[in-house]
Amino acid sequence: MRSDDRDRSFTVRDITRTDWPLVERVLGPRGGCGGCWCTYWNLAPKAWLAGKGETNRRRLKQLVARGEVQACVAFAGDEPVGWCRLGPKLGFPRLAARRTLRVPDDEAAWAVTCFYITARWRRRGVATALLDGAIAQARRRGVRRLEGYPQGAARALPASGSVSARPGPPRARCSWPPRRTSGRSTGRGSAPRTAP
Repeated sequence: MRSDDRDRSFTVRDITRTDWPLVERVLGPRGGCGGCWCTYWNLAPKAWLAGKGETNRRRLKQLVARGEVQACVAFAGDEPVGWCRLGPKLGFPRLAARRTLRVPDDEAAWAVTCFYITARWRRRGVATALLDGAIAQARRRGVRRLEGYPQGAARALPASGSVSARPGPPRARCSWPPRRTSGRSTGRGSAPRTAP
C-alpha cells in the first residue's frame, strides 16, 4: 500500500434503479467474481451455477432496474472501486434457508451479503468505507439488526457497534460457496460472527 493511499477517504453512496452502468463498471466484465454478479444468495445452487455469467448479469440488472437491490458503491474520486450488497435477510432465499444462520427474530434482520473491491484498490480501506456506508444505509431505513458473515479469520467490527450479536465467542462465517478440503467444508456451519 502506498502511504498516500492509507489515509485516502472514499465517497460511498447508495445505488439507485438507474445505476446499472455504474454497477457493471464496478463489478467488471466477470461480474465481480467468476460470473456471480452478486446473485449467489438469491438463487438455488443449481440455478446459480447454471446462470454464472450472462444469465446472472441479466438477473442483477433486472433487480437493480426494479429498485430491488440495496447496495452501495465506493469511489476514489470519480472511479468506482468497490461494491457492497445488503438487504432484508429473508429477501435472500439461500441465506434464509441456512439453518445455522437462523435466529429468533430473522424477520427484522438485514444482512450484508457481498463485498467486491476492484483489484487495484484492495487492502486500502475500501471495505471499511463500504461497511460504514452499508450500516448508514441500514440505519436510514430503520433497520435495527444488521448481520455479517466474514470470510476467513474473524476481525474486530467497526466501533459503530451497529452489527448485533448472539452471545458467545465470535466465529468466522464464509459468504461465498463452501470450499471442500479433505471431504470437510471450511467455514460453513458455525454461528454467524456478530458483536454487541
